[in-house]
Amino acid sequence: MLFSAVKERQNTGIDHARFEQLMRSSNKQAYSLAYRLTGNATDAEDLVQESFLRAFRFFKKYDPSLPFSSWLYRIVTNTHIDLVRRKGRLKTTSLESNGHDGSPTWDLPDATAAADHNMTQGALEEPVQQALNAMTVEFRMAVLLADVEGLAYEEVAEIMGTSVGTVRSRIHRGRKQLRAHLVKNAPETYGGLGDEL
Repeated sequence: MLFSAVKERQNTGIDHARFEQLMRSSNKQAYSLAYRLTGNATDAEDLVQESFLRAFRFFKKYDPSLPFSSWLYRIVTNTHIDLVRRKGRLKTTSLESNGHDGSPTWDLPDATAAADHNMTQGALEEPVQQALNAMTVEFRMAVLLADVEGLAYEEVAEIMGTSVGTVRSRIHRGRKQLRAHLVKNAPETYGGLGDEL
């Protein structure tokens, strides 16, 4: 179990059973968000594991009167930013950039080969996931939290540690990036989007 090494530290004052219950109830949501943020199963698993370790470490600071999922989303998004910075490969690929042959430069894993294919299969269509992967990290997080996870702007602002105005701006700009990418790269499906997003 994820907590076996950490559980040995009995003087932490953390209610292990309560934390494990909350973790189990939010594991799929956390993985879904992590997968959308990273774009592949391996990085998503690493992100979820690191996020749960951090959540356990700081569980004393969790306010039980607030939704655990919002608190966890903030940890997942912050952990993602930290891991991307640590790896030194912040993906800010231009939506207009192309490879030498004119094709997009994005490399995506074969989602059908992943063990978690059933979990992610219906989550987002491939062109949408490609567009999300190409977005600026902050825009992607804001759009995912508001539009996919259905959180209120105030919740997104709390999770991202910013103002509601900044969240609105990031969502607006993120939707524009998403729309432009979809219209350009999947016109047969999304060509009629116009200004709908």
